[in-house]
Amino acid sequence: MASSGSKTVIYAALAGNSLIAVGKFGAAFYTGSSAMLSEAVHSLVDTGNQGLLLYGIRRARRPADERHPFGYGAEIYFWSFVVAILIFGLGAGISFYEGIQKLREPHPITNPIVNYVVLGLAAVFEAIAWTIAYREFAKGVGQSGIFASVRRSKDPVVFTVLFEDTAAMLGLLAAAAGIAASDFLGLAWADGAASIAIGIILAGAAAMLAFETKGLLIGEAADRAVVDGVRRILAESTDIKAINELRTLHLGPSEILLAVSLDFVDDLTAQEVEATTGGFEREIKRAYPQIGRIFIEVQSERDHASSARAAER
Repeated sequence: MASSGSKTVIYAALAGNSLIAVGKFGAAFYTGSSAMLSEAVHSLVDTGNQGLLLYGIRRARRPADERHPFGYGAEIYFWSFVVAILIFGLGAGISFYEGIQKLREPHPITNPIVNYVVLGLAAVFEAIAWTIAYREFAKGVGQSGIFASVRRSKDPVVFTVLFEDTAAMLGLLAAAAGIAASDFLGLAWADGAASIAIGIILAGAAAMLAFETKGLLIGEAADRAVVDGVRRILAESTDIKAINELRTLHLGPSEILLAVSLDFVDDLTAQEVEATTGGFEREIKRAYPQIGRIFIEVQSERDHASSARAAER
């Protein structure tokens, strides 16, 4: 389930894009600018995307049931992937279409001052939304850098909105450049070229989002620090001879499944093994609350290796 900070980011982007979309559509129809129409569609798609992300967060909160025993946390990954598809299919697709049409039949923009005013206001709203998204995202950046943090992040909501807002800022620059070239230099085709540039920006953002959410959809392990921490907790016990295998899987942004195979010392009774495994579960969950489900398999190191070889064959 996404954090409250993630929802704040979405609400900020939703409010900004809703207002921006109305202004851009009005300016596009009034002035006949292809670039402004592409930006209007872009903002409309972003508004719908934020709605889908909120829907995904609500769906992901549903408790586990018989059909989905591990819950619905991964639904947010699915809806984030849908957002990437919509950005590419609608946002980029319509921008390319409008740009090509304007290049084939170029015509001057009327009353360009309206476009400048709308773009300026849009830039202010987008800057506010981008700042909110970046501040939330920066909490987990640390020293690894932005791109590494995106790759490591298990919450697609924040970086999806951040990518959208970044693409929106770049799109505004492209639209302003195209409209200015058409207005001051008399290059009617520049408006269409700007629309195509917006399409390229959106296609690039969609491709990055699709790549990142694909990894989450097919299943990603917990962060290396979490895995190493769990391994240390297990290794400190004198009741364990070997950690045969330790696997983690993100069932949602803040829910991890842990499966571990352990070889206990031979002279332990069944009651002592049960007490030890219970202690492991309590200590691991106390240290890493995001690990909600733990499965511990008791197996000798030799038998585990034999099973692994058989599985490989």
